[in-house]
Amino acid sequence: MAFDALAARDVPVSDSVLAQLFTEARTRNGWSDRPVSEDLIRKLYDLTKFGPTAVNATPARFVFVTSPEAKARLSVHMSEGNRAKTLAAPVNLIIAQDIDFHETLPRLFPHAPGARDWFLDEAGRREAAFRNASLQGGYLTIAARALGLDVGPMSGFDAAGVKAEFFPDSNVEPNFIMNLGYGTDENLFPRSPRLDFEEAAQIL
Repeated sequence: MAFDALAARDVPVSDSVLAQLFTEARTRNGWSDRPVSEDLIRKLYDLTKFGPTAVNATPARFVFVTSPEAKARLSVHMSEGNRAKTLAAPVNLIIAQDIDFHETLPRLFPHAPGARDWFLDEAGRREAAFRNASLQGGYLTIAARALGLDVGPMSGFDAAGVKAEFFPDSNVEPNFIMNLGYGTDENLFPRSPRLDFEEAAQIL
């Protein structure tokens, strides 16, 4: 029987899938030396790109750092507490945002020919780029887990140094960095508590 995507849309995924994506997934600090293939990296992007962003702006830009040379260039800009695990992870991903994302809107949002001109103010573009690239980083986190990868997102790095090293002469700015690969339990902290619904949410 052919798969009916529309019919399956409102069917929740199984508890085992929810565990893999959320309840049993952990932020990893230790990494095995199992490699992550280029095909898998490309598949990860091809899932991430379908997450919604405002006016389909998709401002995130991704640099998958895999070679020893590139990892050395990145590691010097990591905080001391993040440097060793960055070098150990098979892939370091720089998630950045292109402040000039509006230049691609004629192609990405063609049914609104004037969309580019909605973002002529750089301060407004910067805010929109940061918000939507952060969203895309969240989509990538879930896509990575769905593909069997572990993740370790980090904000401890020298943003100006990473920009100068990887995005010179451009209006692309780093947002955060994520380690990717197959994690181990090394240096795995006990799961920290989360806020209850009543503390963090309300229904009006």
